[in-house]
Amino acid sequence: MTNATDTTAARAGPRVIYFLSNDAAGNSIVAMKVGADGTLSEGSTTPTGGKGASGLLPNTNRTAGPDSLSSQSAVYVKGNMMVAVNAGSNTMTMMAIDAADPTKLTMVGKPVDTMGEFPVTAVLSLKNKMACVGNTGAQAGIACFAADPKTGLKPLMRSQIPFPSLQQSTPPVGPTNTVSQVLFNADESALLTTVKGEPTRNTTGFLSILPVHNGCPAARDIRSSPAGTAVLFGFALIPGTTDLFVTDAAFGTVTLSTSGAAPAVLQRTTIPGQRATCWTAISPLTNTAFVTDPALNRIVEVDTKSGEILQITNLNNGNAGNTDMVAGGKMVYVLSAGNET
Repeated sequence: MTNATDTTAARAGPRVIYFLSNDAAGNSIVAMKVGADGTLSEGSTTPTGGKGASGLLPNTNRTAGPDSLSSQSAVYVKGNMMVAVNAGSNTMTMMAIDAADPTKLTMVGKPVDTMGEFPVTAVLSLKNKMACVGNTGAQAGIACFAADPKTGLKPLMRSQIPFPSLQQSTPPVGPTNTVSQVLFNADESALLTTVKGEPTRNTTGFLSILPVHNGCPAARDIRSSPAGTAVLFGFALIPGTTDLFVTDAAFGTVTLSTSGAAPAVLQRTTIPGQRATCWTAISPLTNTAFVTDPALNRIVEVDTKSGEILQITNLNNGNAGNTDMVAGGKMVYVLSAGNET
């Protein structure tokens, strides 16, 4: 889930909200218009040229839900460009966004093979003219591509940087022990990737840092497991800092410093009653973070510096829980994929 904002200021609020249909018969980007009052209305559906897919639940091999990809940023927007994953096709699609009507999307080039299996998260860097993707199937890892607004995506690597420790299948059995999210750091000099551990197997998740120099990714990444973390999931850059606000499905959230030799935990917040705190967004208006849980129909607001829980908002819309989210203007937009809302 992502959004397109007015270029004047993010505080003005988004113009469009985007999310992925993840349909196995044919994947699409759904774009919903955002009114001046922040309310949503119908927009458009644009095929990605690929297929969606769902992971599996442990022990049962049933299709995972409500979040079938167990990730954040399956769709990502930067400027007037977008990338999206096609988990069922092992491809990534690049789209151009119409400046006058951001519900109008045009595919740029063709979907590109992600060099791995079951891609679940993607990101763009305009500075580096690069797009990167996280794969979490039997061939798990990260791969980067040159992103040209006229011709589309071309590989920058001969092969992906693998994550063999996951020992996953295609489709993957999760949600633990899978790739969570890819995102560039603030100055776009490194690709950051969160990977979940599996507490019942005593395996710890990790943060991967892949340096980028002059638009080229390094041959190797650097991996570390910050103390006290286990199931690292979604994360966001804390404005004005090099710190990260990260959810951990095992207990709540952490604020990580990336300024030292290795990422360090600055704050650790245990969210009372949480089942699996997974997705997050930082409001450009308040600079506070909001997090969701797929098993609880509520939104929790957290101070990114102190780790203090500022507010727990219980929702009365009948949803079982909530998944991906974005924040813009005075609004927070939350997806409840299992209920089609």
